[in-house]
Amino acid sequence: MTISAAVLSEANGSFAIRSVELGPIADHEILVRVAGVGICHTDIAVRDRVIPVPLPVVLGHEAAGTVERIGSSVGDVSVGDKVVIGFMSCGTCPACDDSVPGYCESFALLNFMGSRIDGSTAWTLNGEPLGSHFFGQSSFATHAVVSARNVVKVSTDLPLELLGPLGCGFMTGAGAVLNSLDCEAGSSFAVFGAGPVGMAAIMAAKARDCAEIIAIDPLPERRKTAMEVGATAVCDPGSEKDLAEAIRAIVPSGVQAALDTTGVPAVIAAAIASLAKRGTCALVAAPKTAGATVPVAFGSLAASGARIIGVMEGDADLKSFIPELLDLQREGKFPFEQLIQTYPFEEIERAIAEQAAGICVKAVLIMDEPDARN
Repeated sequence: MTISAAVLSEANGSFAIRSVELGPIADHEILVRVAGVGICHTDIAVRDRVIPVPLPVVLGHEAAGTVERIGSSVGDVSVGDKVVIGFMSCGTCPACDDSVPGYCESFALLNFMGSRIDGSTAWTLNGEPLGSHFFGQSSFATHAVVSARNVVKVSTDLPLELLGPLGCGFMTGAGAVLNSLDCEAGSSFAVFGAGPVGMAAIMAAKARDCAEIIAIDPLPERRKTAMEVGATAVCDPGSEKDLAEAIRAIVPSGVQAALDTTGVPAVIAAAIASLAKRGTCALVAAPKTAGATVPVAFGSLAASGARIIGVMEGDADLKSFIPELLDLQREGKFPFEQLIQTYPFEEIERAIAEQAAGICVKAVLIMDEPDARN
């Protein structure tokens, strides 16, 4: 079977739409016809070699689509099911048993090898193996080969092509608020960076009835959107000499919860400094520089009882959390579709550039179904 895929062949390069050959699926796998796929910062981190996935490769990991084929051992998914695809996990390690598969002991092997665990790939380009199974899916393509374990069957009135970001970016932001920080009604919350993850966090904080929801972002359009989706105050970090003091001008005692989505050490330090006593700062972003560190005044941290936590994939279990988010959307409490701008698959480079520039919050590529030729 020949499909179309966006291939990344070199570091810092462009994504080229190519015809690639799809091989047979494994017994535990399913073939999904992709309806739409979001662009995530992690895809760009691979392009820029912050995350060294082998090249050439097909990236993409925020997809939704329709099951077209199932392997012989698949029993809980059927042809024709509508699914959101998430990250891959082993299902047997302590973290998976504890329903936090983002901390799977085999996470790196299953999501960043650019192949199946046995080293094989789902497709070839000009007869040569082409990297696949990025985040368990490699869905910058008209079709994705995935494990039945990392798909979630969905039922919603929303267009299927808009659901993919629930499998990563939106899940991460909302999960950080609802699961990791477990923000309470009446509490104060600040999010540093109002991109897709930050906006989802703002919506989740509003759904939890947080009294103060502060969004910090340098882009005026992002600050405007943040107010529209639930922020009670916004802050331009470029206009503030001391960002933590600016937050405390809004909430004098400091915020009870903070979320950094930037991965910038100076911003993380400000997020920690903005915390109230016994507050918690959650970190979700990969740093732009490998090995980056954050200076923390240990004495003041200990005296305040503040905590710093790392969060992977919103501390969420795909199978239960994505339906929870869709329930919130039906209730009008998580209108994530408002954050999405769609682009034709062929305009992937424009979509990446416009998301980076803040022209849109979340870019989603829409597949042109006739491009998939059997």
